[in-house]
Amino acid sequence: MALTEGELLDAGDEGLVELFGASPAGDIPKGPLEGTGIVRWGGGRVARPLAWLVRMAVWRGKVFDPEGYLSNRMTAFDVLAVVAQVYKGPSLMDEQECIVIDYSRISLAACGVRDEMRQVDEGLYLGVVWLFGLRVGWFALRVPEVDRTLPGKGA
Repeated sequence: MALTEGELLDAGDEGLVELFGASPAGDIPKGPLEGTGIVRWGGGRVARPLAWLVRMAVWRGKVFDPEGYLSNRMTAFDVLAVVAQVYKGPSLMDEQECIVIDYSRISLAACGVRDEMRQVDEGLYLGVVWLFGLRVGWFALRVPEVDRTLPGKGA
């Protein structure tokens, strides 16, 4: 049975740390991916409504360029902003390979942010957000054709 975003929202911080550590980097995706923000605390009771709010008002996902860059999809209007470099490298979590999303060299707005992600299922990635070297949150990215289940609907 395929892993869903709903299960990631319910997993809690410890479950996400374990899943991230057990997952391969996977291939760097191409094109637009749907995003779900996941808070580190409170489990699904807190994570689900906050994920819905973030998706509606702030962040909707990322668009990966084949040249090694990405843009974040912001607001309900899908404004592309906050650019980053994308490459494979060691994770700050466990030194194992991950997909690094590095804002430090090309984004003034997010210069202290580093995202890392690994593929946890077909078309589904789990990402961790670092701010100035501190782990502050999680996100999920999914290829739209694989699973169209959004937070608050279905699983």
